[in-house]
Amino acid sequence: MSNIQAGKISVVTIFLNGLPWLREAIESVLAQTGVNFEYILVDDGSVDGSSELGKSYAAQFPGIVRYIDHPGHANRGMSASRNAGVAVAAGEYLAFIDADDIWKPGKLERQLSIFSRFPELAMVADSAIYWSSWNDGTDKTILAGHLQNQPVNSPDALLHTYPLGRAHAPCPSGILIRRSAYEAVGGFEASFTGPLQMYEDQAFLSKVYLRFPVLFADDCDLLYRQHPSSCVAENVRSGNYGQVRLHFLQWLGAYLEREGTNDPRIRAALRRALLPFRFPNLYAFLRRLIRLSRKVARPVLRQVRQTKPRPV
Repeated sequence: MSNIQAGKISVVTIFLNGLPWLREAIESVLAQTGVNFEYILVDDGSVDGSSELGKSYAAQFPGIVRYIDHPGHANRGMSASRNAGVAVAAGEYLAFIDADDIWKPGKLERQLSIFSRFPELAMVADSAIYWSSWNDGTDKTILAGHLQNQPVNSPDALLHTYPLGRAHAPCPSGILIRRSAYEAVGGFEASFTGPLQMYEDQAFLSKVYLRFPVLFADDCDLLYRQHPSSCVAENVRSGNYGQVRLHFLQWLGAYLEREGTNDPRIRAALRRALLPFRFPNLYAFLRRLIRLSRKVARPVLRQVRQTKPRPV
């Protein structure tokens, strides 16, 4: 570690009572080689001992690792904490890794090399291994984006990637973004607090997709830990998913208005996404109709496939 100086990349980890996994995340960052980086640990009001762990790494690696928290050791949420980390960062590029995730060695170096090949990019986003084997589950490889390993111009990523499109969204822990792009879109949306934090990354990514070319890589150097106390799992379990999604879609509509975005494709995608909330009965009927048609068509298609053509 002694040959690594703060500089080109600023890595930010936010945490709130992350003691069970925080050490693994930190060690995976410190194991990165081939790039100059600084590492900023942002404590969002922890009370479980993870504060002391973060401070110990800052003391062990001065000039590389920095520990900060909010005034009064307050809890201000994920977006405000990411922004606080960037506010004290010095890097030209920004990377984020959540306290429960892990990077494989070489992640930063490989992503930085993509910027060298495609200098027009604002962001590189990795695919991910949805990591369940840490707890005896089965891992899944999830590709981010609708196209991999090639630049995607604005606003195609917004149209084709969740939450408006069908392709999987990248995880925050998988992105490397130019600081200039982060600043141009105003950083993360601090209003996405509490249950709304499930979409705080999607609000930020939507702003980036609207303005800049990005690249989705098929590399999976991110282990995205699956566990029942994650923000997504808690919202699904509590039944908040629909309410949080509606809030995001309404926020996005207001943001498009403020930005003067009139692209008819985006407007149409937003209308489709809002359909279940504006016309719930109609939407439920259409879904039942689609399921029924598929159920009826399935045996017919199976019979067609099994029917051999007669010889002439």
